[in-house]
Amino acid sequence: MTSRDKIIGLFRTCPNQYLSGQEISRLLDISRAAVWKQVEVLRELGFEIEAKHSLGYRLLAAPDLLLASEIERGLNCQLIGRSVISFPETDSTNVRARRLAEEGAIEGTVVVADRQSAGRGRLGRRWESPPGVNLYCSILLRPQIPVQQAPQLTFLTAVAVAETLQELCQFSAEVKWPNDILINGAKISGLLNEMNAETEQIHFVILGVGVNLNMTESQFPDGLNYPATSVFMETGQPIDRLNFLQFFLQRLDLYYSEFLQEGFTPIRHRWESLCHIMNKQVEVDRGNRCLRGTVVGLEADGALRLQQQDGQIEKILAGDVIPVKSRKREKN
Repeated sequence: MTSRDKIIGLFRTCPNQYLSGQEISRLLDISRAAVWKQVEVLRELGFEIEAKHSLGYRLLAAPDLLLASEIERGLNCQLIGRSVISFPETDSTNVRARRLAEEGAIEGTVVVADRQSAGRGRLGRRWESPPGVNLYCSILLRPQIPVQQAPQLTFLTAVAVAETLQELCQFSAEVKWPNDILINGAKISGLLNEMNAETEQIHFVILGVGVNLNMTESQFPDGLNYPATSVFMETGQPIDRLNFLQFFLQRLDLYYSEFLQEGFTPIRHRWESLCHIMNKQVEVDRGNRCLRGTVVGLEADGALRLQQQDGQIEKILAGDVIPVKSRKREKN
C-alpha cells in the first residue's frame, strides 16, 4: 500500500476530523514534505481536502475512483480481494492479472483499472474502455478442480454480475450464453475468462469482467455487432462504481465458495433461471452449419443443450445463438 493509500485510510478512520501533518508523518513514518506532496496528489485526483493552520488536514469529499485502499476498506470476503491492485490505466486487466499469476500472486487477487488501452472481449473483439465511467477488473483464481470444469467459472461470474445489477439497480438482468449480460435486450456486461493449465492440472484462471456503468451513448463506438447499454443510459442516474464493485466481489466470493463445496449444480440452476432463451426456439450459426431448436439448459462443461424437433439433444460448444423471434433486431 502506497503512502497515498495510507493517508486515505487515515482520513477514512477519522471522518470529519483534522489530522495534523505532524501526526500523519509520525503514523506513516514519512517526512512532513512527503505528507504535503501526497495530499497535493490526492487533490489532483479529485479528493477535496481542507487544510487549516494549526489543525491540519480534513477530507471533505472523495471522487469516484477505484483505488485499492478504497476497494479493500469494508470488503467482506473470505477469498476474493485478499490482494487488490489498481491502475489509473493499463493495457488490459486480464494481461496484468496473468503476469501477476505467473509471478506467484495469491488466489483471490483482484486487478482493477480506471481505463484500458487494449481491452478485449470474446473472439479477440475490442472492448471499449473509456476512463472514469465503467468497471474493468480481473480476478485471479487457482481452483483445485479438473481442467474440464474450468468453463463453469464463466457462468458463476455471469450470475454474480447479473445479480449485482438486479440488487443495486433493480434491473431484470438476463444472461446470454456464453458470456454476456443483457438489459432490455442490450449488452451491458461481457466476460472473458482465460486459463493456464496442463492436461490434468489448472495453474490459474483469470476471470475478466467488464460492466458498462456510467458510460453515455456518445462514448460507444459505431458499428457494434450487438446493441449495447449502460446503467446510466437505462436509469438516467450515475451509479457508485466502488459500491458496485464491492457488492459484486462479495457475491462472487460467496458463489465461488459454494462452487468449491457443492459443485456446479447450484450455479447452473441460477444461471438457467436468468437465461433469456431458456425454453425458447433459437437458431445457432456455426459457420458451416445452422441449427434450430429449443434451449433446455446447460451441460456440466458449459455447453448449451439444444433440443431439436426430433427430440435429440445437441450440445452447442460454440456459435452465435439467436432467438428466432428476435433475429431481425439482433442483426442490426
